[in-house]
Amino acid sequence: MSDSQTIKFDVCIIGSGLAGMASTLFAANRGLSSVQVGLTGEIILSSGLLDLMGVHPVSEKHVWSDPWAGIDALVRDIPDHPYARLPKEDIHAAFEELLFFLKETGLSYYRRMNHNVGVLTSLGTIKHTYCVPHTIWKGVEALKKKPPGLLIDIRGLKGFNARQIATAMQNEWPDLQTARISFPGMDHLSEVYTEHMANALILSQKRERFAEAVRPHIEEAQIVGLPAILGLYRTHEVVSDLEKLIGAPVFEIPSMPPSVPGLRLKEAFERGLRAKGIKYFSQKRVLKVRRKADDFFELDIGWSTTEQVVQSRGIILASGRFIGGGLHADRKRIKETIFDLPVYQPENRTEWHRREFLDSRGHPVNRAGLEIEDTFRPLDRNGRPAFSRLFAAGSILAHQDWKRMKCGAGLAIATAFGAVKSFIRLCQ
Repeated sequence: MSDSQTIKFDVCIIGSGLAGMASTLFAANRGLSSVQVGLTGEIILSSGLLDLMGVHPVSEKHVWSDPWAGIDALVRDIPDHPYARLPKEDIHAAFEELLFFLKETGLSYYRRMNHNVGVLTSLGTIKHTYCVPHTIWKGVEALKKKPPGLLIDIRGLKGFNARQIATAMQNEWPDLQTARISFPGMDHLSEVYTEHMANALILSQKRERFAEAVRPHIEEAQIVGLPAILGLYRTHEVVSDLEKLIGAPVFEIPSMPPSVPGLRLKEAFERGLRAKGIKYFSQKRVLKVRRKADDFFELDIGWSTTEQVVQSRGIILASGRFIGGGLHADRKRIKETIFDLPVYQPENRTEWHRREFLDSRGHPVNRAGLEIEDTFRPLDRNGRPAFSRLFAAGSILAHQDWKRMKCGAGLAIATAFGAVKSFIRLCQ
């Protein structure tokens, strides 16, 4: 690569999951020239819900109605948890900034400031979360009031069974009826997919035909629950139009991954960040990192061979865990894949998992990751920052079990905010 093919930025964000997207947003909003590189992020596997803090202690399965009180308890009990590196004011500010950005892209979220809310799932369970897409929010309100409702099944859609949901919810929400319809234009298919139906409902003609199929089943129902198919884009328009055509409020029930709300979230980030001038290397990897004499990082970016060389004053590592490729496990140990940073983990592989798969305490391997100081810089084997301008955010961080704690989105958003804040303080 010649010097003319090298491009320079203030910060390079490695990773395109929620932590990577949030880091890029916070950096761009503060005037930093930013480049982001990553493979398909884990956002598309998400439900689109934004958890803050749900369960602690995990072994007791204690569910918190007030996520902020849950964070207080968590930090007292696990002082090395990433949340302990941030004042709560910063976590508040991070959520405010991110939700404002999403609203500007057309993706509105709702919440009750100091309370988690219950969301009906496709398993017929209630998930407690913090921020909910507007397409789901009316279901949150209905779950509290429990009016007569109708749940719609779609022939050929796997992983969603309205009758199963209604049966599981008969004590919690007894007045639920179900109906099964064919999706217009797809009735000849043996299997249909949520993203295809969501894309179809962007068209007004498809919405009219879909409403015609639903209307005969309304009867006494005051609200209609659907799989998450209410448009890949322009969801406010899709929801408003369908409600007029059907004659009742509608809400989505998050379906199995890859979910439409997750796809919407990913698309909203990509569209909004490009509008802010972010350079984005999608479906690319960091192949090699070098330190330059002038204290820059130089990164080779590509798939299998170098396609672009990038120089940056600093790096935010938000590459995720095993699915995201930030961590890799061999037969002996867990490794960080780009810088070979030391990973906090049990000494022996035999200690990674407990004997019982469903052990209420969770498995030690789930808390493996990078140890950091308060500035979010990863530590080396001597307990000092590995690099003066390398920061880390998201699920790659140690001492958290976000799946069981129900804090994945909050962890990603808050630590991204903390990493960018530290970058500005230490590198400007």
